[in-house]
Amino acid sequence: MTAAAEGEFLIVTGMSGAGRSTAANALEDLGWYVVDNLPPQILRPLLELTDMGGANLPKIAAVVDVRGRNLFDDFPGVARALRDRGGVKVLFLDASDDVLVRRFESVRRPHPLQGDGTLLDGIRTERSRLAPIREAADVLIDTSSLNIHQLATQVSEMFSEEGAARHRLTFLSFGFKYGVPTDVDLVADMRFLPNPFWNEELRDHTGQDAEVRDYVLSRPGAEEFLAAYVQALRPVLEGYQRENKSHSTVAIGCTGGKHRSVAMAEELARRIADAPGVAVNVRHRDLGRE
Repeated sequence: MTAAAEGEFLIVTGMSGAGRSTAANALEDLGWYVVDNLPPQILRPLLELTDMGGANLPKIAAVVDVRGRNLFDDFPGVARALRDRGGVKVLFLDASDDVLVRRFESVRRPHPLQGDGTLLDGIRTERSRLAPIREAADVLIDTSSLNIHQLATQVSEMFSEEGAARHRLTFLSFGFKYGVPTDVDLVADMRFLPNPFWNEELRDHTGQDAEVRDYVLSRPGAEEFLAAYVQALRPVLEGYQRENKSHSTVAIGCTGGKHRSVAMAEELARRIADAPGVAVNVRHRDLGRE
């Protein structure tokens, strides 16, 4: 079986300043052959080379972005054709406008598309050009709240070898007070459960501590939700595998992302860990912010 047939050809793209270089470095550390700043027109010949190379070129990642200037205009059509061919996935890195502005200002570099305008002008132009690619991406990572080490870890978790797993599922706990994550597939709200924050004995603990976990899981409605949600997720995960969707993220939220969401995300991961063909991991976005 060729590398392309196994889905080992990855296009890395996204907003300038969102972390493409960090993602590329993480993939390279995992053994991927990474080609940076590749004109979209070269993607097809590179994929054909991957086919011919067989086991000698098992995993290829091509970084494509607006540095290609006019050549980039062909990217949406080229990417669509390659994905229709099969075996090609697109990783899109994004971040909010204000975060991108701060990152460009910190390195004192202009945006590649700002011309005579402002940084924000360049960012908005790029976002408009990339909108159809973002919409069709297989994997979307919003790096607004991630540092380079956290992003590298997330990329490594997503694209490292995991036995025969065909799908990687992440349960992501978060706090609604810090905003709903944008790079997720499903969102569940745990605010229907009593908040341990109002219990002085539990306030300083987290959902990873036994006292909080036992409290949350024993509240009325908790067990009913867990049983029903796991049952609902199983056919979804089976469908993702049939549709060759290799990654998904289920966000579990509560007010501060410290107690209920953490405990429930951990428990959901434990209960769904036996799903066939699925590798499960847990991330806590806002744990430690309070």
